[in-house]
Amino acid sequence: MALIYIVEDDSNIRQIETIALKNSNYMVLDFENARDFYKKLEDMVPDLVILDIMLPDENGYEIVKKLRKNPSTKRLPVIMVTAKTTEMDMIKGLDEGADDYIKKPFSVMELITRVKTLLRRTLKEELKTLQVDNVFLDNERHMVYVEETPVELTYKEYELLKLLMTNKGVVLSRDVIMEHVWDTEFEGESRTVDMHIKTLRQKLGCAGRKIRTVRNVGYVME
Repeated sequence: MALIYIVEDDSNIRQIETIALKNSNYMVLDFENARDFYKKLEDMVPDLVILDIMLPDENGYEIVKKLRKNPSTKRLPVIMVTAKTTEMDMIKGLDEGADDYIKKPFSVMELITRVKTLLRRTLKEELKTLQVDNVFLDNERHMVYVEETPVELTYKEYELLKLLMTNKGVVLSRDVIMEHVWDTEFEGESRTVDMHIKTLRQKLGCAGRKIRTVRNVGYVME
């Protein structure tokens, strides 16, 4: 299930977008300003961002420029949504690095179609392999190796490791891990995440030390 961030200061539009995407089986987090959006990005990089241009603290063009300069968000799919309708506005958004552009007002069906199309395209480009030092994950064969030795993992352990490797260097909170690996909200069940981290570290052997605990926050793979 893909995670989508909505950055929109108009509460009515934000609510419509959120409901429409959730009804289409996407996980959604919404933000009314750039500050809160940036803060959440430090915890978790989503699969796609729907970004308004006219925000109270920073315009969407500048946000896209920053996303493209950051290695962790360089390839993050972005759909810009704006009331600006001139051809030059659209060209500017795409030139700054947006992947698509929707003009207000728009229909819910148009939004969902654009999201599905962009996600379908970007997921095809998803890395077939991941590597952090001597830990190698083959996403096509669903295999994990430390050096050249295969490591047998359960489905949840594999998904947990893939999440950590995909977000290398990013501290992931337990609730974010629960949302992505267990497809559920956190609700205080820290033991589930902690026990899976423990068994994952054990199975990775010495390489398990690459998964670091960030006290009172969560975990990061370095």
